[in-house]
Amino acid sequence: MSKITKEVLSNILENRHKNSLYKSLKDLPHPNSFKDMQKAIKRIEKAILNKEKIMLVGDYDVDGVVSTSIMIEFFKAISYPIEYIIPNRFTHGYGLSTKIVSLLDHVSLVITVDNGISSIKTADILKKKNIDLIITDHHTVPDILPQAYAIINPKQKDCTFNFKDICGAQVAWYLCAAIKNHMNFNINMSIFLDLLSLAIIADMMPMHSLNFIMVKKGLEKIKESKRAAFICINDIMKKEKFSSDDIGFFIAPKINCAGRMDDAKIALEFLLSSNINIANEKFDLLNQLNIKRKKIQEDITLSAKKEVNEEDSVIVVWGKDWHEGVIGIVASTLCNSYKKPSFVFSINNGIAKGSARSNASLDLHKMISYTKNLLLGFGGHKNAAGLSLEEKNLSLFKKEINEIVKKQNVNLHNFVKPIGEVEISNVDIHFIDIIESFEPYGIENSKPIFEIKDAKVLDENLIGQEKNHLKMTLQVDNTIFEGLKFYTNEKLFKDSVNLIVSISKNEFRGITKPQFLIQDFF
Repeated sequence: MSKITKEVLSNILENRHKNSLYKSLKDLPHPNSFKDMQKAIKRIEKAILNKEKIMLVGDYDVDGVVSTSIMIEFFKAISYPIEYIIPNRFTHGYGLSTKIVSLLDHVSLVITVDNGISSIKTADILKKKNIDLIITDHHTVPDILPQAYAIINPKQKDCTFNFKDICGAQVAWYLCAAIKNHMNFNINMSIFLDLLSLAIIADMMPMHSLNFIMVKKGLEKIKESKRAAFICINDIMKKEKFSSDDIGFFIAPKINCAGRMDDAKIALEFLLSSNINIANEKFDLLNQLNIKRKKIQEDITLSAKKEVNEEDSVIVVWGKDWHEGVIGIVASTLCNSYKKPSFVFSINNGIAKGSARSNASLDLHKMISYTKNLLLGFGGHKNAAGLSLEEKNLSLFKKEINEIVKKQNVNLHNFVKPIGEVEISNVDIHFIDIIESFEPYGIENSKPIFEIKDAKVLDENLIGQEKNHLKMTLQVDNTIFEGLKFYTNEKLFKDSVNLIVSISKNEFRGITKPQFLIQDFF
C-alpha cells in the first residue's frame, strides 16, 4: 500500500468529486423535474387564494422534524398560517396513521413531509372525507401507491428528478422552492440550508453530488446562522467551523432523542425557537433526554447481544418491552459490531415492532418485502427500515430473512478501505487541514482512513466513566502518539500493533494536535 503524502492525500480527495454534476448551488436540478410537482403547487396555490386550512403532517426523527421546520418557516415567510402535527411515536404511531387522520376533519388539504408513501388505508379515508392529500416523501415506493392528489417522491419510476438519494427535508425544500417560483414570492431558499444539512447527515444520505454541495454550504450557514437554535449550538460547541461529525455525533442525536424518548415537538420547538432563552431551555431538555436515552440504549444493547447467534447471516433479536425509541440505534450498534444486517424487535401485547439497519450492498427494504406475508406493515430505505408483525411469527421471520439474504450471495457488510499507509511524522495540522477542506464526509464519501504498521505499544488504559474506551500510547520510529478506540472494554496486551485510523484535530486548553481514532486492528 502506497505512502500517503499531503499532495497524494489532496489529489485522492479532490478526485472523488471531479465528475459531480453539481459544483455549486446554481447547478441544482429544477423543482419541476419532480413528478406531480406542478400539480401539487397549483393545488397549494388554490388553497392559499381561497384561504383553505392546510395541515402539515411530519415525522418524529431528525429528517421529519427538519422537514416540518422548513415548511412552517416558509409558510410563515409568505404570511400564510398552516397547522401542523408531528406524530408522537408512542400515541400516534408512524406518519399518517389512522389516529392522525381522525384529527383532520376541519382541514381541506393535507401535506405530508418525510412520510406518506405507504399510507394506503389512510389516504383512502381522507379521500372519502373529501380532503386532498399531497405526499412528499423519499422512502422506497411500494408496488401499490396511496390514492393521493399528488405524490412527490424522487424514487417513483416516472420521476425525472435525476438524483434519487435525497432525504425528506430536501423534498420538502424543493416543494417550497416550487411554490416560491410559481407564486413569485421573494424568498432566498438558501436560508434553509443550515437546517437541511442536519437532515441530510442524520438520515445518512450518500454524501456526494447534490447532497455534498448542499451540506457543504449548510455547514457554513450553521456557523453564521441567525436562528436562535444555532446561536445556542455555536455558544456551546465554540467551533471555528462545523464538520459532518459535529452534526452526526453531537447535534443530531439530541434532536432525535425527543421523538425517541418523549415527543418530537420538543425538538421542533428548539429549531423554531424565537429567542436564545427559549433555545437554551429546549436544548437543556434535549440534553437530559439524550442522557436518559444513552442509559436505556446501553442496557438494551447488552441484553440484545446475549440473544445474538453469530452463525446467522442476519442478526434478529427481540425482547419484551424493549424501549421502542432506541431499538433503531441498538440495531445500528449490532450491525456495526457483528458486520451484518441487524433487526431488533420490541414485543408489547403480542405485537413485535422492529427496526432494521444494514451496511451492505443488498437492499434491506427489498429483502423485507419478500417476507411481507408475515408482516403487519413495513417501510424504509436500502439501509434502514421499520416493520411490525405478530409475536408468534418472529421465529419464522428470523428463519426466512436469513434464508433470503443467504441466497443473495453478497457481502454482508461494506468495509471502508484505507487509502494508504501514513507516516506519523508526516501528520501535522496542515495534513488535517487538507482532510477538513474536503468536508463533508458520509456514506459513499467516507472520511479517509489510513494504515499504521508496527506501532510499539508503550501504554494502554481503559478510560471514561464506564471504562469503555481504550487509550493507547504508541510509538513509530522516534514519534510518540496517542490512539483512541471508542466502545471497547478490553486491553490488547500486545507489544506492537497494526492500526487502521482516522485522523482529526484534538483541541484542548488552546493546544491543537492530531488525534488518531482507531477504527480497527489488522
